[in-house]
Amino acid sequence: MPGTGHGELPLSGFAVLTMPGRLRDIEARHPALRGAKSPMQTIRGTTSSTADGAEGARPGPGRDLAPLLAGAATAVGGFGAALALAGSDSPLRGPLTLFYLLAAPAAAIAAALRGLEPFGRTIAALAGSVVVNMLVAQGMLALHSWSVRGGIVAVTAISGVLLLLVLLRRPRGRTTTRQGI
Repeated sequence: MPGTGHGELPLSGFAVLTMPGRLRDIEARHPALRGAKSPMQTIRGTTSSTADGAEGARPGPGRDLAPLLAGAATAVGGFGAALALAGSDSPLRGPLTLFYLLAAPAAAIAAALRGLEPFGRTIAALAGSVVVNMLVAQGMLALHSWSVRGGIVAVTAISGVLLLLVLLRRPRGRTTTRQGI
């Protein structure tokens, strides 16, 4: 008899994984047996907004926080760039200009990396922003043409070109979905 020799374990202690002869009631009524998709197959990667915008909106005070913060960051960055370009002696010139120099390329790079998760996109955009600023500084120093105004103009131009490329790359209208998924 197999499994009863010396040094072998008897097989009677193990459960045999075989298909039962007949389905239980709950298994027989399962929608997947009729070809329905499971809940995980129906999850879409779209936003929670609908055509009328009322259904799926988050209730509470934080529902419109992201657009508000984006607008405030744009205003602060624009004000910092304006202070630097105007040559103002304001104590806010340094921090707001630094914010602009980090935020403008980061926003352009984040727009290009739309498919990533938010945390990964933020880290990659900030790292790319530092790289853009370093390359502008190195280029201007190598050409012996360093100036604060020139650096801001160069970073603005690079960020604008990146945003323009992202907008030109995106398809117009709806894309077709894959069938059978």
